[in-house]
Amino acid sequence: MARLSGLQRDVLKLCRQSFRTVRTKPPEYQAHWRAYIKQEFAKNRSVSKKQFSVIEHLLRVGHRRLEMYSSPAIKNVH
Repeated sequence: MARLSGLQRDVLKLCRQSFRTVRTKPPEYQAHWRAYIKQEFAKNRSVSKKQFSVIEHLLRVGHRRLEMYSSPAIKNVH
């Protein structure tokens, strides 16, 4: 298996953190959260590995959303 670049590791880390955060949400909404996370990552799957500025921007946006959605006050995404 090829070694991952720093940006690739950051993307995987954000993905894992997002799915771990789902476990803090009420069980009846966890499926909605998982579907939302998968949809968001799939939406940007076509971004080339060489587009560093785009990937960095998406990571910043993703971290801000994760921080916002981690709030206990937000129960459901849909």
